[in-house]
Amino acid sequence: MTAIQMNAELLRNMSIIAEDENLLKRAAKYLRKLVAEKEDPTLMTKEEFFTRVDKAEKEIAEGKGITFTNKDDMNAWLDSL
Repeated sequence: MTAIQMNAELLRNMSIIAEDENLLKRAAKYLRKLVAEKEDPTLMTKEEFFTRVDKAEKEIAEGKGITFTNKDDMNAWLDSL
């Protein structure tokens, strides 16, 4: 489906619910949620999250992790980034 077709479908559906205030409120609430998701680059799917966890665990097992003996060392490393 092209962007023009999707826009046309969206406008058709909006015209159908435009007469019902409750439906419009629900649509607006959902659209705000979608916009918030698009604006938050940290959001990820469960699959993406667990893939990252698996990768991190593999890297730790390979000795690629960084460890600190105290918070000052950790803060110094963070400040160096």
